[in-house]
Amino acid sequence: MGELVPGGNQALPDGALTIRVPGPFDLSALITGEDGKVAGDGDFVFFNQPTAPGARLDGDTVTLRPRGLRPGAARVTLVISPADPGTPLGRLPAPVLNVLDDRGAPLARFAPPRPSQETVLLLAEIYRRGGGWKVRAIGQGYADGLAGVARDFGVDVTDDGASAAPPPPAPAPADGAARQALDVVNAARARAGAAPVALDGRLTAAAEAHARAMAAHGALALESPDGTSLFHRIAAHGYTPLTVAEHIVSGPRTPREFVDYCLEGAERRGPFHDPALVHLGIGRADGPTAGDVYWTAVWARPFTPDGLLRLTSEVIALTNAERAAARLAPLAQDPRLAAAAQAHSDDMVARDFYSHTGPEGHQPWDRTRAAGATHRGIGENIACGQRSPAEVVRGWMDSPGHRANILKPDFTHIGVGHATGSRAGTYWTQVFGAV
Repeated sequence: MGELVPGGNQALPDGALTIRVPGPFDLSALITGEDGKVAGDGDFVFFNQPTAPGARLDGDTVTLRPRGLRPGAARVTLVISPADPGTPLGRLPAPVLNVLDDRGAPLARFAPPRPSQETVLLLAEIYRRGGGWKVRAIGQGYADGLAGVARDFGVDVTDDGASAAPPPPAPAPADGAARQALDVVNAARARAGAAPVALDGRLTAAAEAHARAMAAHGALALESPDGTSLFHRIAAHGYTPLTVAEHIVSGPRTPREFVDYCLEGAERRGPFHDPALVHLGIGRADGPTAGDVYWTAVWARPFTPDGLLRLTSEVIALTNAERAAARLAPLAQDPRLAAAAQAHSDDMVARDFYSHTGPEGHQPWDRTRAAGATHRGIGENIACGQRSPAEVVRGWMDSPGHRANILKPDFTHIGVGHATGSRAGTYWTQVFGAV
């Protein structure tokens, strides 16, 4: 796989391409001719217009068939903007673009220099060269929103609709299992003193797809035999959670029975009482055997930069509480260590791996050096699957190696990263530094 730098290019094989940019971004594509202009508004592929000949947008992924593009098309420019309009890209996790072939094998990766105040970033372009196609890394920022980019490429933008937030997700049908379950769920939350949750159409679509997949295989699992996890489905339907929880259940026949079953167990009951969760999606599917019923419930809070800051700050506070109990000095937050930690969590989600060693062999000290940190000593803790700061810190403290990093007297600084998606749902990174 090629690691691209701004201006770098790489030849691509024939066949379909998958371009993915995970994270709290809206991904768009502009199809242009040799003159760099669109032939019409139909050449702008974005959340309100997700398809064009040869191109399809699904959440954080564009599927591109270069030879299926409209006549005269010579270039496809990939663009990202914040999913939360008005948020500078510099306040979000660093974007990473991945290009895969039609078998899912990685072809190229581009991690551009971190933006600052820009609200749109031209990431890369897929362009025709002779009889084939190539990818070129760009990394150019815009400050005037997606509408400004669209205008520059020749799209007729009569208002700011192109840079507005996506429309609210469609609610589940009033007679569907999700709608029926919502009243029972919110009644249980009211009894626990928690605010009601709202149905989210994207989460419901992901939950329904996962419930159908479990029913088709007759087995409860967070991941289907083809490697698609519930969290892949959440991303594919366009929802980027800050925090996420799930129920995977079989047996109950009705929404009330499903909720009653979840409330019976202390661990299963947790999301019903958690005030941080604000959205819900529920899916139900009948299994291959008469009477088999499979349920998936997804609870979430959407990503925001401020929410990520609060979440990582809580991890640091809990870590420092453990150090205080051991009569050790607290760790100071370091933005360079935080950048390295966040980039690693994002990378583990984007490239579907879990390791201190990146796919290219990069180690924690390589990542901190790239982020500009100059600490003489570096340590790193990673974790996946834990759903809260308290759970992840408790897990690290229960592991001798991770505990040793948290309680190492020489460490003076810390940075924390957190990302959601991939197979485990949540990926956490702590990076420690010694001056």
